[in-house]
Amino acid sequence: MTSEQTILQSLQARGVSRRAFMKFCTVTASSLALSTHEASVFAQTLAGARRPSVIWLSFQQCTGCSESVLRSFDPTLENLLLNYLSLDYHESLQAAAGTQAEAARRKAMADNIGRYVLVVDGSIPTADKEYWSATAGESNLATLREAVQGAGLVLALGTCATFGGIPAAFPNPSSATGVDDLMTQGLIATRPLVNVSGCPPIPEVITGTIAYYLVNGRAPELDTLKRPKVYYGKTVHDCCSRLPHYNAGRFAQSFDDAGARQGHCLFLLGCKGPETFNACATMKWNQGTSFPMHSGHGCLGCSEPRFWDRNTSFYEVMSSAPRQGDGSACVAPPRVVLPPV
Repeated sequence: MTSEQTILQSLQARGVSRRAFMKFCTVTASSLALSTHEASVFAQTLAGARRPSVIWLSFQQCTGCSESVLRSFDPTLENLLLNYLSLDYHESLQAAAGTQAEAARRKAMADNIGRYVLVVDGSIPTADKEYWSATAGESNLATLREAVQGAGLVLALGTCATFGGIPAAFPNPSSATGVDDLMTQGLIATRPLVNVSGCPPIPEVITGTIAYYLVNGRAPELDTLKRPKVYYGKTVHDCCSRLPHYNAGRFAQSFDDAGARQGHCLFLLGCKGPETFNACATMKWNQGTSFPMHSGHGCLGCSEPRFWDRNTSFYEVMSSAPRQGDGSACVAPPRVVLPPV
């Protein structure tokens, strides 16, 4: 099986019916807020699309973003890799090592010039700290500069790659920088960029973003921080299951008091949901099981720039009170469910 196969051919070779494929397309198009006509075009285009070559570069990171994908249920990682993507380079998942691995990466780049999806996981050391992190004798910055040149889409995955994350926290000893800042500063080429922030991001957000690019040849509509609006268009507070308690003035005073056990709002315990844009409260985690506030802990704001260095600590009350709301505009994007194999 090669990346030269279309997605539909790859699925049919493994016994997936066209009906199952169309069901997948309908759900995926719905998660991207496409109209009925656009959903039909989506299905036709995706059926003939080549399995995209994906090159995943890991820099200063904790492997949490890869762990998030490994724990994806809809789709499972094996279904995603075997049927929808051609993951041609990933240091943690590939069988190859050393010169063989680097040769595979450069071949995939050359064979798919201008088309491959470049996933960047982790922040990049710069300036006189450039070689604080290196692979195969090359600094992270040099490796990224080479890979960005031929990318059709760059996916900055996780808050480290998007905004520098924890490695860039004060005093930022490695001069850690996110991908967007590197493009802005002219240290790497400017290419279509989508920031998928979070520590880690939600797996289905990654899948939906790549599917949109396959069909349209461009990124979905982005917010001011270059994140997909369909997933980052509302705050966690706007869609939180504890919002009715906030509106009614019912607040937990400690994590183990009666109010906390009854689901009262965690705002007074430092929850950063009112200033955090993410789909945690609607898409949730682990097959839609839960999200931090549902489990009893306030939002840390991990999808926002400089969340580690904010003026208030994780457990200090925000200086300004959020607005009330009824959550009526919060509709969970349908999960991206791939056809079973």
